[in-house]
Amino acid sequence: MASYQVPLHTAHSEIEVKRSRFIAYAAHTSGNDQAKAFIHSLKDKYPDARHHCYGFMSGAPWDSNGYGFSDDNEPSGTAGMPIFSHLKHNNIGEITIVVVRYFGGTKLGTGGLSRAYSDAAKSVLEVLELTEYVEKETIILEADFSQEANIRRKVEEANGKIIQVEYDNKVKLTIELAKNTLLDLPYSVLPSASTT
Repeated sequence: MASYQVPLHTAHSEIEVKRSRFIAYAAHTSGNDQAKAFIHSLKDKYPDARHHCYGFMSGAPWDSNGYGFSDDNEPSGTAGMPIFSHLKHNNIGEITIVVVRYFGGTKLGTGGLSRAYSDAAKSVLEVLELTEYVEKETIILEADFSQEANIRRKVEEANGKIIQVEYDNKVKLTIELAKNTLLDLPYSVLPSASTT
């Protein structure tokens, strides 16, 4: 069963390092478009900030097609990757972290910047509420009428959900289950299966 953590709500935190303010936000963003929209919303909210650095995973943590990060004119490797590394090692998906920086007048150096952005990302993850996301699929089962009660029981035991039932020569049930769940019943799976 493919599962991972996703943010339940948007969270934010703030740290200060040598008078520079690092304001971190984390949000549930499903897909690259939502991730980019969230990043732009914080650029609009803090237009006078010097940097809006980020890291995101717009899908499952293991799907590298949904990865992205940016240093936003900080020295290369000092902001986006330290933020992103917190996502990569925590089994969190569908998430974007943006750290807004207001420069405080004292340069932090590359090591200091990396630590500050990493600490800002860590601080927002500490206050972020997460929930379990389980990848689901919809399947259509066709069985004899005598099997319906047994199928319903097995679906309930597997924490699945029966979406639709049709009666004809046989009973046809449209069911939503955690991906790759086996029901161990005599039935036919019809070809219109889809993943959600």
